[in-house]
Amino acid sequence: MENSQSYHQHHRFLTFNFLSPNSQRPSVFNSQLSTFYRQRLKDRWFNSQFSRVLVAPLNWGLGHATRCVPIIRGLLAEGYEVVIAADGYPLKFLRREFPHLEWVEFEGLKVRYADGQSQVGAMLRQLPSFLRGIWREHKELKRIVEAYDIDVVVSDNRFGLWCRDVHSVYVTHQLMVKMPRGLKWMEWAVWRLHRWFIKYYDECWVPDVEGEDNLSGDLSHKYPLLKNTKFIGPLSRFSTTPIRWEDVRVEAEALGLKERYDVVAVISGPEPHRSNLEFEIASMHNSQPTVLSNSEKFTIHNYDKTLLIVQGLPADDLRLAEHRNGVDYIPHLPTELLQWYMQEAREIVCRSGYSSIMDLHTIGRKAHLIPTPGQTEQGYLKIIHN
Repeated sequence: MENSQSYHQHHRFLTFNFLSPNSQRPSVFNSQLSTFYRQRLKDRWFNSQFSRVLVAPLNWGLGHATRCVPIIRGLLAEGYEVVIAADGYPLKFLRREFPHLEWVEFEGLKVRYADGQSQVGAMLRQLPSFLRGIWREHKELKRIVEAYDIDVVVSDNRFGLWCRDVHSVYVTHQLMVKMPRGLKWMEWAVWRLHRWFIKYYDECWVPDVEGEDNLSGDLSHKYPLLKNTKFIGPLSRFSTTPIRWEDVRVEAEALGLKERYDVVAVISGPEPHRSNLEFEIASMHNSQPTVLSNSEKFTIHNYDKTLLIVQGLPADDLRLAEHRNGVDYIPHLPTELLQWYMQEAREIVCRSGYSSIMDLHTIGRKAHLIPTPGQTEQGYLKIIHN
């Protein structure tokens, strides 16, 4: 790895520039490579020592995988070879988005959520297994880097995916963790612990903008940044250019879907909370237009409402919509089709996860935001974006 060591000594940052949808400049992934990288690609292109990138999202919901889509698109546009490393639904999702890419099943940390509102006890009980899991994935990464000839690793919120032999990038919007009431005093200590992991990476990318007009609030802006950390702008798989029905009509009709829906509910998150939310939203269609979910009350205006529930269950192949009790269910939708239905819906219901916030921001829509029980980050994001 002599060339890799030389690279690290002289070029600490891959200078990618992600532009905000609020910016006057184009809101697409614009990759402005360092002079060193441009010269490497110009001279040797795919034969370059620094051309293969491993992208590895966390498997805690689909949000970490969806925001890797613009990163992968940008890397491919610049001529990089990308290898996807994931497991579960994130792997299925990214394989559908990029069927031509090489992939490896890379099992990540497993988390078991409690049924109730508080997850503090569940998280504390699992802390020893989390730490062992971080060490295991760190060791496994070294094997994958060697087996797949990787030069750069992009880890979306996977703590253990840094490697001294390659250029390691960590992606997170949550530099600090919002603690529940009664444990606020721990926030500084948890921030220091997270900072300890981040310092092992060559770079930390925060998908937000600097300054007060930002999306993540305290999560990325409350405490000082490490020198390896920089804001790269929001990341969304959606386009700022509206999708046209003509572009998606054939696929939508093949799946048995209508042209438009009054209400589009995008379900996500860990079980059992994903299934609970799906049931509650479906129940609203044949009852009063008020839902009480996770102590969050909201009203769907009583149109002669058509309801589409996107279940957040990617599969190896697209499945036809099911029609039950006046509700259309679809396990998963391709990116363009999902954007079409969200941009055309009268109302949107979704989790208040940060990736959903960035998607809504990109297409200029508001939504009924429902935090996943026990995820204080989502509760905080709902408050600042309500």
